[in-house]
Amino acid sequence: MLNVRAYCLGKAHEEVIKAILRYGCEVVTEDNEKTLELPEPFSIQVKNPFADYMVSPCNMFGEKMMGQYVHDLLHGTDSEFVYTYHDRLFDYPVRGGDGILNGNGDGKGLDQVAWIIEKLRTEPSSRRALAITWHPELDEPSANPPCLQRMQCFVRDESLNMHVEFRSNDMLSALGANMYALVHLQKFIADALSLPVGWYSHTSVSAHMYYERDHEELMKYISGLGLEDVVRKYPAGALLGL
Repeated sequence: MLNVRAYCLGKAHEEVIKAILRYGCEVVTEDNEKTLELPEPFSIQVKNPFADYMVSPCNMFGEKMMGQYVHDLLHGTDSEFVYTYHDRLFDYPVRGGDGILNGNGDGKGLDQVAWIIEKLRTEPSSRRALAITWHPELDEPSANPPCLQRMQCFVRDESLNMHVEFRSNDMLSALGANMYALVHLQKFIADALSLPVGWYSHTSVSAHMYYERDHEELMKYISGLGLEDVVRKYPAGALLGL
């Protein structure tokens, strides 16, 4: 497993992009999109997720847009786009005694975040304070199943630590927003427990970038980080026309 340890989220994002440019292999997805994908899972570890800088200067999305994504994750949105993950974490679908599937936005499902908070309040050393998003009945036939699969929280060293796992992760356009929003969820849980935020850990099973679709955005990172000459030496350089 490849990994990055960084002092802040923004730096971690930049190091991930460098790793994919160096080690990524071309993979055409089932939706016929061209990607650079790492040959094995990728792990990110950030000791202090709220340290400067949380968003890379090369990111096309500023902190204002990131703030909206945080709001949507914590409080929900009218959008049907599942990638905010709010409904699955705060209102996980469950089938009632009448056979009707409740939750997923109607407020009648399982609030997994509240359960995590209560679990760690009563059992701070617990290794069971986790939430999932995948729902086989809904997601197996879906064209857009959730990428975030699981998050787990730990109280260690008197801090609230979080680990998340993604089955598939767009490391160029989505990773920055994913990490930014999830550490704010981490802070939401930490505040409820009157604890400081600890480390943040992020594992991506399929870590990839859409190098053709998001070419302009990728070139902004390559230029901003001064990577043109280095990337020309990698197979990715030819794919990008460098």
